[in-house]
Amino acid sequence: MSLSNRALWVIDRNLSRPLSLAEIADACGVSRHHLAHAFGEAVGMTVMEYVRARRLSDAAGALAAGAQNILDVAIVGGYGSHEAFSRAFRTRFGATPEEVRRSGTTAGLDLIAPREIEEPIRIRLGPPRFQDADEILALGLRERRSFGDLRAIADQWRRFGPEVGAIRNKADPIPIGVLMQSDDEGAFDYACAVEVTDFSDAPADLARLRVSAQRYVVFHHAGHVSGLGATYRAILEDLLPEAGLTLAEGPSLERHRPAFDPRTGEGGVDVWLPLV
Repeated sequence: MSLSNRALWVIDRNLSRPLSLAEIADACGVSRHHLAHAFGEAVGMTVMEYVRARRLSDAAGALAAGAQNILDVAIVGGYGSHEAFSRAFRTRFGATPEEVRRSGTTAGLDLIAPREIEEPIRIRLGPPRFQDADEILALGLRERRSFGDLRAIADQWRRFGPEVGAIRNKADPIPIGVLMQSDDEGAFDYACAVEVTDFSDAPADLARLRVSAQRYVVFHHAGHVSGLGATYRAILEDLLPEAGLTLAEGPSLERHRPAFDPRTGEGGVDVWLPLV
């Protein structure tokens, strides 16, 4: 069973009690960051977004079936007050709990049922290599993302392109992507960046990034950059667990190959994942 399907099972088996990203990841035997990345790639929403959507869907079903005490339904769904539950419910479904209870139906509501994702077709990747890297200094365009929002990264790279020429003291002219550690909601910072020797003369609108010295496992993605998600999914769902490798809670890197052409998306990208 893939990592994401194991996580889906853990969530649905334990939906009636408090859950956190850390607890779900521990039950699956991986780090928070590993699970957040793998789950987002496979499911299209963050782990905790799925947890909340499942709980609200169950709550909608209970209300439509005639549950009279909305606060009781809210507490079962993990909400401490009627007000917090009603806000989340309306945001999710566009209707209040009272309206669903009166209507006696969940028709038209975007319910999330227990699910199992289709097991991915195994992508053939070459054997990884292991690399020790010194501290990295970089300047870049840093923005908040989620693992259900990865398409926006292409636009982020487009907007970063004109900034590259203004960066001085480049340690390497080829830009890198830096994917920061995710939080409990599965959100993370992603930076389109250029490595530098120091931060002198840094443009004021770019973030200063400092990545600690780290040991990495490196996989090569040879195809078009739009297929990078499938490569991540193969690595995170299968290859790392099967090899007994533990992903560290730290930044991952995407290093474009020298032949990479930003106009076409071809030329290859190396994925650098930090190891414990």
